[in-house]
Amino acid sequence: MTAADREAATRRQRAQTIALWRWSLIEPAMDAGLTSRQRGQVVRGLAAGEHAGPWGPAVSVSRKTIDRWITARRSGGFDALVPAPRQCAPRTDAQVVDLAVGLKKENPARTAAQVRRVLAAQLGWAPSERAIQRWFSARELTTRPGGQPPQAYGRFEAPTVNEIWTADLMNGPDVAGRACHLAGIIDDHSRFLTGHQFVRRPDAIRFAAVLRSAVERYGVPAILYTDHGGCFTERLAGAHLRGPGHQADPQPARQASRPRQDRKSVPDHPAAVPGRGHRQR
Repeated sequence: MTAADREAATRRQRAQTIALWRWSLIEPAMDAGLTSRQRGQVVRGLAAGEHAGPWGPAVSVSRKTIDRWITARRSGGFDALVPAPRQCAPRTDAQVVDLAVGLKKENPARTAAQVRRVLAAQLGWAPSERAIQRWFSARELTTRPGGQPPQAYGRFEAPTVNEIWTADLMNGPDVAGRACHLAGIIDDHSRFLTGHQFVRRPDAIRFAAVLRSAVERYGVPAILYTDHGGCFTERLAGAHLRGPGHQADPQPARQASRPRQDRKSVPDHPAAVPGRGHRQR
């Protein structure tokens, strides 16, 4: 079953649901024992109020529409209450669509842009790339030539606590007419804030105090992620990421796998950062 077939099946199911809702709505007016006057009172009552729609929200229906549904049910039963599908004539010639699909099937590696260029060369004009992509998607021609789906990239996460800390300085609210900044340090695995404090100036001295406090409380992380700010220096990492009896790692910092960020390697230290259990508190 192609995507177009699944979409058509979904539309049929929605139409059946709407028809069933219409049937139940006009059911009080279909009693054969009602006179014309009594039936008119019932229809006016239905038109005056609101009803739970087929998808939940309340809707109101005019008397003219209810009368039309009653007439349709009498003449055609349940099928007459099914909404008719939209009759939208395609704006693009079917031969153009078939030509584009044939080009894609001939060489599955062709992109919509390449097919568009071929169509423009042969026909003198071509539809948009997005239209061609929709044609391919409806016929399930958007998979890779080898049949493999594209690689999915999920969120990176450190395997253990104290493996990676991420630090940054952010603008905070003005306090007493003066600027304020938030220095924050978060453990990548547990998402626990190992250090956080508002400071007056975003410089190395203020951040060093926050970093030193975090190291004393939770130990030394294996990697510290920062940006290229002036307060995040290798000298700062070597001076403030030493645990008791530890020396700074003399090796140069490793290249970060994330763009525009630095990895600073520091000696290992027993982890004291809480695990993920703090998230449920």
